[in-house]
Amino acid sequence: MAPAYKPKVYLGAMLDPSKPKPLNLSDFTGYINSCLELAKSRLKGCENLEKVAEAEDELNAYSRLGRLDEPRDIFITDEDSITARDIERAALALLDGKVLLEHTCAGEATRLGLGTKYLLNPRLDLDGEVMLRLTGQDSWPVDPMGLASMSLGRRHMLQLAWDLSRLAEDFGRDPAQVLKKQPLLIIVNEASVTSVELDFMEADFYGFDPAKVFFMVQKSFHGLNLGPEGWFYDNSSPRRLHNHGQMLMQTTMDGQLYRNENGSKERLPWLTFRDLLAGFEDKISFNIEDLDYLNQSLDMTGLATALKLGDEGARMVMEVVTNNPDNPQKGGACFWDQTLERNVMIESFQLKGIDNSEIIYLNKNINHYPHPSVALSTLREQGLSMPIAVKEGGLYFQPVQGDLNFLLPTAYIRRKNLKPIHSWKSGANTVAALEAMAQQEKRPGFLKWARELTGLKL
Repeated sequence: MAPAYKPKVYLGAMLDPSKPKPLNLSDFTGYINSCLELAKSRLKGCENLEKVAEAEDELNAYSRLGRLDEPRDIFITDEDSITARDIERAALALLDGKVLLEHTCAGEATRLGLGTKYLLNPRLDLDGEVMLRLTGQDSWPVDPMGLASMSLGRRHMLQLAWDLSRLAEDFGRDPAQVLKKQPLLIIVNEASVTSVELDFMEADFYGFDPAKVFFMVQKSFHGLNLGPEGWFYDNSSPRRLHNHGQMLMQTTMDGQLYRNENGSKERLPWLTFRDLLAGFEDKISFNIEDLDYLNQSLDMTGLATALKLGDEGARMVMEVVTNNPDNPQKGGACFWDQTLERNVMIESFQLKGIDNSEIIYLNKNINHYPHPSVALSTLREQGLSMPIAVKEGGLYFQPVQGDLNFLLPTAYIRRKNLKPIHSWKSGANTVAALEAMAQQEKRPGFLKWARELTGLKL
């Protein structure tokens, strides 16, 4: 059970993600104007940014921290709940291009201090000095210099193409045709977009059809500041991302998604994207840092579970895993909200006073959206709750993608055998990341197949 929490009465501004303030998501000007309105309404009692920073934990605190219990009725995914017929249905949905696979690659490896995660290449970026800083060791089970010269993103895309090709063969399909059917959404940041686009073009789009590969560049924003006339958009402050929640909201704005065929970019209106979403049975959001992905990118059991729960009305499916007790991580935590009478997923910076070690169940950060047009249309209409952060002399909003669980019928699942989360978030996970890459390369025929698929030496 979560510890009882009695919030201070401070500015009357604690967050309730189940009742977000409306946002204007028509374009970026509308979005920033919404941010300004939120700052004016929520921070009336603050004299300056320093006061906001002092109150940040309080302002971001979940409004019902004192009414949280351990989660209930989590769907257990095992051989008793998911049948062979369910798995076959999931496989056919993938093979027929009915599942949109979203890859979120916009995040900067801030705790690693190495730039955009998609572009991280151990042979180029992890020399002895960097490894010593990250691991505190001067020798490691896997030498970064002994790995093939490939970025994390390249490994990510090759693993997906490999697994889809093997699945196609299992069902007697042509792997090349299956890859051509698969829709992808690749989300990058402003600093890496050119490099990621070039990566795809150099690798011949990893066998995927450029017409079915959509890109989006997550926009960064200057901070807000407080002057004599009130809150204003401060063009002199650094530009920063508004977290993964803004990224998701941006996908519902006009002209943000685009195809890149032969260097020509075709941008999609929101209504066109919405209509495309209506043709998918599921949308899966992958995180580039997930190390289990490098062993097997296609979680057929998870997809089968999401499709089954979608049939029962779920429009978001979130998987929970156990936190690693030896190295507890921050992230979305699952609890039962006594007031809402349902399970909820709450971001760690909203859990004021709860240490990472007290979080038992974490969001695995691979979210499913069965019948995704419903989720994205709801998001476009309602927006998300908007936590804040004061950084580098500016106020930045930090909406959380997972907060969509408050707005949708959401199912929570776990595996019969719970495992800790396995991702490359910090120096503590770096050796595990290298081991996962080494195992990927040792797979019989993998590197030869990858060279033939992409036409690259690797």
